[in-house]
Amino acid sequence: MFTTILAAGGDTAAKTAAEQYGFWNALNQGGFISWTVFIILAVFLFFSLYILFTKLFEQQKIINQSRRVRAGFWNANSLREGAAKLEKNSAYKQLVDDGLAAQEQHARLTDPVEAHDWLHGSLARSEASINSQLAGGLAFLATVGATAPFIGLFGTVLGIYRALIKIGEAGQASIDKVAGPVGEALIMTALGLVVAVPAVLAYNFLQRRNKAIAENLSAFSNDVLGYLASNGAVKPTVAARKGPAPKPAATTTAGQAGGAPRA
Repeated sequence: MFTTILAAGGDTAAKTAAEQYGFWNALNQGGFISWTVFIILAVFLFFSLYILFTKLFEQQKIINQSRRVRAGFWNANSLREGAAKLEKNSAYKQLVDDGLAAQEQHARLTDPVEAHDWLHGSLARSEASINSQLAGGLAFLATVGATAPFIGLFGTVLGIYRALIKIGEAGQASIDKVAGPVGEALIMTALGLVVAVPAVLAYNFLQRRNKAIAENLSAFSNDVLGYLASNGAVKPTVAARKGPAPKPAATTTAGQAGGAPRA
């Protein structure tokens, strides 16, 4: 029974210590500033994850569009026919529509401008507009990755400052006096890193995927320009379907037969 009482007393003491030096208690000891830092970092983390998943969805959508374009777009008899088969809000459909619109506008120009330059400029603007939409939100990720550790460090400095004040008031550095402020300081540092590291990783990952998408868009834009500038004479070669190789025709010559042909 005595052992049971000691165990119960030990559990109660452990619970009391956990409540006294826990996460939320540390924030409460920090007061308004600690809660402000925590809320700012929590908002940063929420929007970082939101941007990551929404951009992944947008990028994957354009990647799927690119696969469909490679599969059958250039089999169409004209650009309009090929564009009609694409999705309504497809990035590749936007390039084709802008190219066709630029071709029609060039015929109405009163000031002579080279058709190639006019078409190239219009397609470049359309391509830049798509890339700009894909890059939306990445600046926020870069900002979070650069500033979150310093925001956490701000809370850390204040926590250490409060620990030093308590040491000065008590006249000695006892654990019960400094455990709370030091724990709060460490929590602020950890929160800053937890927010900053995913933001930096997400930024680099999305940037790499955007670069690959931009290269595909640029190649498609160049193909559209060649098609328009040549009135359909120049277009990418569509890969033929795989099938059994045709058998060569059976021909026999004198040399292959090993002698003169029979009459």
